[in-house]
Amino acid sequence: MGQGKQALIYGLEDRPAPGPASLAALQHILASIVGIVTPTLVIGGALGLGEHVPYLIAMSLFVSGVATFIQSNRVGPVGSGLLSVQGTSFAFLGAILAAGFTVKERGGTPEDILAMIFGLCLVGCVVEIVLSQFLDKLGRVVNPTVTGVVITVIGLSLVKVGFTDFAGGAEAGKNLGRPLNLALGTLVVAVILMTTFLGKPMLRIAAIMIGLIAGTIVAALFGMVDPSPLAQAQWLAFPVPFKFGFDFDFGLFIPIAFLYLVTAIETSGDLTANSVISGQPVRGPLYLSRIKGGVLGDGVNSGLAAIFNTFPNTTFSQNNGVIQMTGVASRHVGRYIAGFLVILGFFPIIGAVFLLIPKPVLGGATLLLFGSIAVAGIRIIASEPIDMRRVYIMAVSFGLGLGVTLVPEATQYLPVLVKQVVATPITLAGLSAILLSLLIPESPTSKGEIAEEAQEAPVSGAE
Repeated sequence: MGQGKQALIYGLEDRPAPGPASLAALQHILASIVGIVTPTLVIGGALGLGEHVPYLIAMSLFVSGVATFIQSNRVGPVGSGLLSVQGTSFAFLGAILAAGFTVKERGGTPEDILAMIFGLCLVGCVVEIVLSQFLDKLGRVVNPTVTGVVITVIGLSLVKVGFTDFAGGAEAGKNLGRPLNLALGTLVVAVILMTTFLGKPMLRIAAIMIGLIAGTIVAALFGMVDPSPLAQAQWLAFPVPFKFGFDFDFGLFIPIAFLYLVTAIETSGDLTANSVISGQPVRGPLYLSRIKGGVLGDGVNSGLAAIFNTFPNTTFSQNNGVIQMTGVASRHVGRYIAGFLVILGFFPIIGAVFLLIPKPVLGGATLLLFGSIAVAGIRIIASEPIDMRRVYIMAVSFGLGLGVTLVPEATQYLPVLVKQVVATPITLAGLSAILLSLLIPESPTSKGEIAEEAQEAPVSGAE
């Protein structure tokens, strides 16, 4: 803890001058802006939301700014009071896409799709708000096995979306898999890896952005960049609550509600890491108050996101790395980050700029992002010895979750409500892991025997 404090230039309660604070804020935005807008790009492209995408991107930036202010400054009991940047969560992508495709199959318009998605997310945020006050009592249900399984399945289930874009996009038709598409996607992956492993620390923060820019420039040389979104986009727009209306479907709600449980646990981990880096306690009443306030903030901010026409928000772990590299942990910098993001949110033209990115270029970046989510889940699983009980919990959960992804027809004869729940791999895998964690008793004997084996296995060496 003491080492963390000594390494900081500005501690949690320090107030940097406007110059250093603005510079630190811009570094946080550079690290997070691609993560904030990418879920909207993926959802908009997959569901055919077309002309609405620039506005949706603008709202994602606006809400991220408001949410970052709340999270960093702690408004009453809401927020952690740490320098924690909020942005659009990747965890909800699969469930949101499933809900959107269902509405689309029913003949719904883009406006109908968005009304349903935002209605589900608004009601779902209540789950996280309530759970925030009981986090310390959920150990039996929410443990590294359950959380790791769910996060791994989230990543693996999204790889198809990323790889489809990598090959040219869902609407590429006969052009899907063209060598040029694959070459562009590969180029982006190569640039991101080179920037990450060969670049200076400050360059690593912007590795994904640099990869997207490099890929777009090369794509433009081959005539693959369509400038028309810039000509059609609004320059200025204001947040309009419930711009697309409100709708709800209980069957589509269950997967969304379950993910609010998962994101509550993710946020707890992010805020714990943030506390360590910021030289703050990770035990005791102050720590617990920050975690509860942070998860409560996560839920409230996701509610604001639904009201102002964007997707659920969560804490961004990559910004913990920015704190570590810059030595600036002052929560007052959060106000500068919030201000910059809110200002960006008034200009849909910025969202239109992101629409210039060709699908193979975006696919190269999202392939890495989604794969990284799966790896994060595996690391959580490997954080504890893998005994026989955990082996079978994971085997069944992964088998069902990935099975329903690979053979979606397996659920075609189920009642509609049941199908809507179990056809979503994340929900099926997560519910399976929770039920088996409750039903399979822990055996002290097998636990001890397998723990010894686990210590010898390579997986136990994972961090």
